[in-house]
Amino acid sequence: MPQIRIKDAAAFLGVSDDTVRRLVDNGSLPATTDASNRKVIDGRVLAQFAKEHPSGAMADPSSVGRSARNRFVGIVTEVVMDKVMAQVELQCGPFRVVSLMSSEAARELSLEPGSVAVAVVKSTNVIVETAGGIS
Repeated sequence: MPQIRIKDAAAFLGVSDDTVRRLVDNGSLPATTDASNRKVIDGRVLAQFAKEHPSGAMADPSSVGRSARNRFVGIVTEVVMDKVMAQVELQCGPFRVVSLMSSEAARELSLEPGSVAVAVVKSTNVIVETAGGIS
């Protein structure tokens, strides 16, 4: 399960690091400590929180040039998969983005609630990217 650092959680939620720390301190957002003794938030927990409390959109962290201009960075909140197709839901700031793709693609991208992904919208297609995906 992905563990999200406080600064990254803040970026995904569109708030400051201090706001996330306050949410952790008041029990609204549970956190644990990783092997490096840093506070981290379980990806699934953060995904549910983002879904319940949509906020500002996160800037695209990649520096790759591409023709698709509509890119939404977010957290995977739900994956519904059968033998052939998968429905992947992302919370991208205040936006809920849903993509339909092959189950094979969803497995290759290791998409699960709490994963960080980028939804790329070109025309009527939504393409989902992850940093560690297979090309």
